[in-house]
Amino acid sequence: MAELPSTARAVIIGGGIIGCSVAYHMGKLGWTDTVLLERKKLTSGTTFHAAGLVGQLRTSANITQLLGYSVDLYKRLEAETGLQTGWKMNGGLRLACNEARWTEVKRQATTAKSFGLEMHLLTPQEAQDMWPLMEIHDLVGAAFLPTDGQANPSDITQSLARGARMAGVKIFEDTPVVRIIVEQGRIRGVETPAGVIECEKVICCAGQWTRSLAGSVGVNVPLVSVEHQYMITEKIEGVTSGLPTLRDPDRLTYWKEEVGGLVWGGYEPNPKPWAVKGIPEGFHFDLLTSDFDHYSQFMEDAIARVPALATAGVKQLLNGPESFTPDGNFILGEAPELANFYVGAGFNAFGIASGGGAGMALAEWAVKGEAPYDLWPVDIRRFGRVHRSVDWVRARTLEAYGKHYTIAWPSEEMRSARPTRRSPLYAHLRAAGACFGEKLGWERPNWFADLGAGEVAEDRYSYQRPGWWEQVRREHLACRAGAVVIDQTSFAKFTLKGPDAAKALNLIAAGNVDRAVGSLIYTQMLNERGGIEADVTVARLAWDEFYIVTGTGFATHDFDWISRNLVGNCQLVDVTAGSAVLSLMGPKAREVLARICSDDLSNAGFPFGTARQISVAGCPVLALRVTYVGELGWELHMPTDCAVTVYEALRTGGGVSNAGYRAIETLRLEKGYRAWGAEIGPDHTPVEAGLLWACKMKSGLPFMGRAALEAQIAGGVKKRLAGFTVDDPSVILLGRETIYRDGERVGWLASGGYGHSVDKPIGYGFVRRDGVDEAFMTSGSYELEVAAERVPARLHLGALYDPAGARIKA
Repeated sequence: MAELPSTARAVIIGGGIIGCSVAYHMGKLGWTDTVLLERKKLTSGTTFHAAGLVGQLRTSANITQLLGYSVDLYKRLEAETGLQTGWKMNGGLRLACNEARWTEVKRQATTAKSFGLEMHLLTPQEAQDMWPLMEIHDLVGAAFLPTDGQANPSDITQSLARGARMAGVKIFEDTPVVRIIVEQGRIRGVETPAGVIECEKVICCAGQWTRSLAGSVGVNVPLVSVEHQYMITEKIEGVTSGLPTLRDPDRLTYWKEEVGGLVWGGYEPNPKPWAVKGIPEGFHFDLLTSDFDHYSQFMEDAIARVPALATAGVKQLLNGPESFTPDGNFILGEAPELANFYVGAGFNAFGIASGGGAGMALAEWAVKGEAPYDLWPVDIRRFGRVHRSVDWVRARTLEAYGKHYTIAWPSEEMRSARPTRRSPLYAHLRAAGACFGEKLGWERPNWFADLGAGEVAEDRYSYQRPGWWEQVRREHLACRAGAVVIDQTSFAKFTLKGPDAAKALNLIAAGNVDRAVGSLIYTQMLNERGGIEADVTVARLAWDEFYIVTGTGFATHDFDWISRNLVGNCQLVDVTAGSAVLSLMGPKAREVLARICSDDLSNAGFPFGTARQISVAGCPVLALRVTYVGELGWELHMPTDCAVTVYEALRTGGGVSNAGYRAIETLRLEKGYRAWGAEIGPDHTPVEAGLLWACKMKSGLPFMGRAALEAQIAGGVKKRLAGFTVDDPSVILLGRETIYRDGERVGWLASGGYGHSVDKPIGYGFVRRDGVDEAFMTSGSYELEVAAERVPARLHLGALYDPAGARIKA
């Protein structure tokens, strides 16, 4: 074995498929001064016992693209390295055994089409023709993805490792990292029994060991180990090498061919956690004791689907631990707690499918300092403080595992580890009929039941109109006609203070925040490509102090983005827990607030886009004159100990209804307000998203991303955001529906919902075409594909509901 170097540019920890893929791609990017360290042998953690199914379709276009990259890589890897990979593009079948599942599958087929992925809907007989051993008496239909397949996990990993070595990357087995060396907040190197390697960057791909290893340097990686079993049979007559992989989610099982037999397993609703007290010392190339009793819950349904299983010989019931996460998505990116520490872990039993693309993305992230494209669904910054509790993470992760194959209902909420973070108004809202949802541990009112009328505050999910449709309509119309109060205490809130605060913030905000004290500015923060990294509201409280408000789920992400880009003498502090927020919205909002506030609330005294310290019901309140629903209103920010007093005062005397987050969504869709993570994000610029008006282009002032916007203004763009409505009110738009212009596929919806004032389904998406402009967009005839059926649609470039426009500034 070669001698361990004393220095390297980057050190990768972990020799499974993810670590070896990162090493391979680091080599391709020219970072040949990279070292991979494996504590035991390559693949000896989780990779060696993975089932090896490779599916591609996800609800995110970019994650689907990432998985598609894996397939493209696996196709060519053997020819490049000379090592077999076991890759077979034999396609994948997904079954539906009831109408709800069939609707889900049809929507998945539409999503696939939106993302440019081939997916065919089949009759039960067509599915059986492809998988003759299958019983189809209960099938409604099936879907087939011809580019899905299967691979040998160990072979692919060894092939990636050889490719990395061929590029000059050094790989050392039997070399555990015993310490990551951090001095004064900076990575200095890693320590091994064979010596220290000084390095600039550490990329931790240590599988289920990642949480504890990252935790040793203060980085939180929310994952836990769960037992996962699958069975390997002897040869079965009729099982051919070209048999597609098969997923039968209604029976919770998956299948693939192996050496003339079948590998099959499932995702039970009562999973078993592993290594609750820690992973045993020396655990490698190890399996867990097979649990036939636990596995038996699959047997009856499995035999009913594949009768040949009843008489097939069993080679092995394999039980191996895998790392799973609270939301079922893997974890990628640079840790917000420690610069130059990157994570690739928590692959939820689809690490083989993700391995090629995740390795590519993480290598580019480490080399170039940013992801190749928006990877928010898997970004490590989607987590927050609540995820530091291993008990919370384990409870939520076990629930997510149990839902792996259940129907993914629109707007479905998780039930475990709740409640955790509560507004001071939680008990009041619950008594008023609130049905709560959860985000980043916060309990948030989604909608309100009329308890006096016998309504029950409980979600009823559907692919048609959901159980809360009428309640949300009621709240929506109350906001348009009167006034509503919405508890938005979960907003993430930061203060930026210091003599250089204005200058520093103005360099990273696309809008001009260097305005008079009391100004309130809606602004984006851009990357150098002009993509929107954050979408925030900024209030100037003093010459050297700003108050920044962003969405609940973006607390970690936005704090990280702002803090890493600040320069000069200023400090950013998260003050989320210190204040409650009540949003008072509607044309009668001023009238309601004036009953309990003696301050001047007139438009002249308190204009739109300003922030004022006022007194409400005797309590100090920072009032922000802003709206995300398209009506006159204020966000009232107050100390948490004043929230109950202000809320009760607002509700006393009538005229104010409670409303929740689902009404916010329907209201903002009608007004065309953008949501980060839906219509806008790092891959979308203000030019493309219709937000150029919020940028300080005419000022001449510099800001991050300005050059990219100027280039787009001069040279045109390849996509533009538009709204769409459908005249048929029974059509359900959820997002990811395919957009057709004059019969040509031109994009997909990023979001969808219903506008109760306009009484139509609404969606927003980008029309994609080189040189797309308003003339092109408005000259075509549009359709949307919804659950594999096309419906006529109308394109809109402005707000769908505007009668309230005059009232906003009135």
